[in-house]
Amino acid sequence: MRTILLDFEPGALPEAQLAQIRAAAPDMRILVTRDLDQIESVLDEIEIVVGGFPRDLLLRARHLCWFQQWGAGADWLLRHPEAVELDFVLTNASGVHPIPISEHILAFLLTFARGLHRAVRAQERREWIPEDQLEGLFELAGKTLLLVGVGAIGERTATVARALGMRVLGVRRNVAVSVPDVEAMFGPDRLLDLLPESDFVVLTVPLTHETQGMIGERELRAMKPTAYMVNIGRGGTIQESVLIRALREEWIAGAGLDVFESEPLPDDSPLWAMDNVIITSHYAGITPHYHARATAIFVDNLRRYQAGEPLRNVVDKTLGY
Repeated sequence: MRTILLDFEPGALPEAQLAQIRAAAPDMRILVTRDLDQIESVLDEIEIVVGGFPRDLLLRARHLCWFQQWGAGADWLLRHPEAVELDFVLTNASGVHPIPISEHILAFLLTFARGLHRAVRAQERREWIPEDQLEGLFELAGKTLLLVGVGAIGERTATVARALGMRVLGVRRNVAVSVPDVEAMFGPDRLLDLLPESDFVVLTVPLTHETQGMIGERELRAMKPTAYMVNIGRGGTIQESVLIRALREEWIAGAGLDVFESEPLPDDSPLWAMDNVIITSHYAGITPHYHARATAIFVDNLRRYQAGEPLRNVVDKTLGY
């Protein structure tokens, strides 16, 4: 029987979303499980996978036609290059994240501008900071924000930043695609030219062969000593040991980091103890509306799939996004 595998623990996906999926595919079996034995027992009947999927089963899923990720990043392809050649369409949940992640980015920016990271630490010590010690506070208005990666998340971040009076520049692979609130768009080859004029550098790029380790010593030394690095994409895009050195030696003013080379961030990482670093535990994309938005994307794609129409959010498995 044609089967849609929803790779979730039973109960993880709300009943309202399950009902939408069942209604969109009345002639298909909907299987909700993460149990490997149960998945293997119907492996030859699985036509569509939603959520995750045990990577070692991909090679044996002979009738898999379409894999709908529940997240955006497809960097798992770097660890499983054999999946690139397999004959299934991979789509992601791009469109779920722009609101929560752009707000997370804004939180980093405002925290640094108003010294809230220092204020919170002072509060924990019951310490009042005298006005003459409140050095380094500034306004976001008039500052330059460089978005490295301008997809849906970058586009909304640009809108929010412009509303606060910031100047927004963008770096993306396809410079022909304009974004209303980005003043100018540049290719990756112009990154080093843009870093010295940027007050905030925000990375939203996926982790691919092209972006892995793209921020290293040369890039960090090119930034202003008053500038901040923000990364909500993937930790592997920054050479973390070099970033630690840059923060220690004050090549840059600070960093807001939601993602890291190794997650969870190891207890012995020097980043934990740095006063000019804000750490969040890879939750920038979390929102109470996540399942509803992701289900809407999947159900729309399911309608397209059944009608033989092009799917939304198709990932180029060779490029990794």
